[in-house]
Formats: sequence, C-alpha cells, structure tokens
Amino acid sequence: MKDIDIAELSKKTGLPASTLRYYEEKSLISSIGRRGLKRLFDPSVLQRLALVALGRMANFSLSEIRTLLLSNHGSSIDRDVLRAKAVEIDRQISVLQQVRNGLIHAAECPAPSQLECPRFQKMMRVAAKEQAKATKRANMLVR
Repeated sequence: MKDIDIAELSKKTGLPASTLRYYEEKSLISSIGRRGLKRLFDPSVLQRLALVALGRMANFSLSEIRTLLLSNHGSSIDRDVLRAKAVEIDRQISVLQQVRNGLIHAAECPAPSQLECPRFQKMMRVAAKEQAKATKRANMLVR
C-alpha cells in the first residue's frame, strides 16, 4: 500500500487534519515525510489510529494511550493495564446503572415533585459528595 497524505488519512478516518496534527504532536502517530506541504503517513498509521480510537472509547487519556503505544513499540499492550481499565469500566457501568434506576424511579415517583422524593434526594446527596471528592482530587493534582 502506498503512503497516505494527511488529507487522505483524514478522509479515511473521519478525523480532521487538525486532530491528526495534534496526535502527531502528542507522539501518538508520526509522519514519514512530506509531499509538498502535506504530511505523509505510512499505511500502518491506520491501525495505530484504530488503537487510539479504541483507547478513547475505553476512556483512556491521550497520555495513557501514548504510554501504551510506546511500550514495546506498540507490538504488545500491557495486559495488566487493560485489566485495570476493564475493572474501572465495570465500576462506571455499576454507577451508571444505579443512576439510571434512580432516574427511572424519580420519573415514576408518586411524590408531588422529584425534590420531595426521598430516593431522589439521596441521589443528589451522593452526587454532591462525589463531585466534592473529584474536585478535591483535581485540586491535589494541580498543587
């Protein structure tokens, strides 16, 4: 397969050229040269971009994806990292199922308003506590 210029790569992947340039800046992909002003990529970049897309679907950060791709030069991804992410996704699924069930309850609750529903009030308290924890964690990382 012949080299792919950035416009063609954008068309094949649906990613804007600006995103491809950003991914290159972040070392997720790399160009192999230029044809005029257009960057050229090896066709194998399509597989690498598919891995990036899968990583994004799994909620890996770009930094995490970069680390995964750079380990063993992308020939093998750390299985323990994949298992840990799967456990994290399971926790997220559980939380989302609880939220869904709570929302369904709030929609069907016989209380005059959702704000008077004890279960909905509990959901709001839990959400507020989780938000406070997340903000605290984020603030600790900034320091």
